Amino acid sequence: MSKRFAGIIAAKGSAHLSGWIENNQQPTHLNLSTLKKAGHFPTLVTAFLYFDYSFMVWTLLGVLANQIAAPESLNLSAQQRFFMVSVPILFGGAFRLALGLLVDRIGAKRTGIIAQLVVMSGLAVAWFFGLNNYEATLAMGAVLGVAGAVLGVAGAVLGVAMPQAGRWYPPNMQGLVMGLAGAGNIGVVIDSLLAPRLAAAYGWQSVFGFALIPAFFVLAIYIIFSKEPPNPATPKKLGDYFRMFRDKDVHWFCFFYTVTFGGFVGLAYSLGMYFKDRFHLSPSQAGDLVALCTAIGALGRPIGGAISDRIGGIRSLHVYYSVACGALILGGIVENLYLNVAAFFIACAAFGMGNGSVFQLLPQRFGKELGLMTGLVGCGGGLGGFLLANMMGQSKQHFGTYLTGLLVFASLCIFALIGLKLVKTRWRTTWGAVSAARI
Repeated sequence: MSKRFAGIIAAKGSAHLSGWIENNQQPTHLNLSTLKKAGHFPTLVTAFLYFDYSFMVWTLLGVLANQIAAPESLNLSAQQRFFMVSVPILFGGAFRLALGLLVDRIGAKRTGIIAQLVVMSGLAVAWFFGLNNYEATLAMGAVLGVAGAVLGVAGAVLGVAMPQAGRWYPPNMQGLVMGLAGAGNIGVVIDSLLAPRLAAAYGWQSVFGFALIPAFFVLAIYIIFSKEPPNPATPKKLGDYFRMFRDKDVHWFCFFYTVTFGGFVGLAYSLGMYFKDRFHLSPSQAGDLVALCTAIGALGRPIGGAISDRIGGIRSLHVYYSVACGALILGGIVENLYLNVAAFFIACAAFGMGNGSVFQLLPQRFGKELGLMTGLVGCGGGLGGFLLANMMGQSKQHFGTYLTGLLVFASLCIFALIGLKLVKTRWRTTWGAVSAARI
């Protein structure tokens, strides 16, 4: 144990520490009433709605990819299709760093309002002028995923909604609260069910216009009901990111989220094209299957967080990475449609619950720097989704099958399991020993 943490434990006193450990062994039973009393419930609800809509917009290109890439439309190759849908993931992850800095300076609520206005502007331009070539779709992907110094977009909203909700609640509720806020990624389910059908009836360009309708309602609710947390973070500088990267725990958290969130969002963007290509389905049929798979991933996030609150995030992640690895391999091998859907259903569930587990651990280790760390791990998650989508496209383009790409990402799950083994003892005997939650 390091001298730093030994000093912390000594300062707290053995009696106090024993009380904390006892609390960890007997977690608080949480319910709706507890959530309402412990923090600011309207902010939690608005964070969910904000995340929901933003995830819906963020995944639009992935959901519409089959119709955008069709021969009668832009006639894209497999490699082009999967790269197109991975652009929003990459930019959404990379610019969460900038959004984290902005949140610390002007607050999560103001940043969220700016983000929504920029998203709405981008959707309006795409709807009015259209996306008439491959390059235009890449530009739209960047708009949906990138944030500048004073701007934010849908892909980067994780850096806004999550800390804003999480800072209202105590440590032993972080897994559930961050999971509930993050369960807004159910937006991809709405997308998968509605967007292909709207595109079939009115043309895929019109879907960007339809997406503006809920945007106004979400923005109004967010402005009226959300509140800044009572303990805002100290503003960070760009150099703080580099300083934090000296801490090896930062690397581990980024990698763990690269696998869990990257796996979920990569599948959310890619499964529509995968199901259509492999089983010769219509865009609407493929969208229905994507909705089924991603729904369990979205709902699994708060479940994973709540389970981690009870048994510890490290133990939970061991299970989720193992299950996800096996499910990806099975999905790449089996030829039966129903077994294939079942495999990816299980993979999405494991990745979604893993997201909740990572965010149960994160506030315990980096509570005072949660906004900054959310941006960093979000960047890792975006990179993971970009890698999975591109690996599937490259695999299909060069080998005629998706198996190779899925096997490569499954190997990342194995590396994550090895990583958990390496950090488990150190985490539980240092910062985990003085945490008010199970590790």
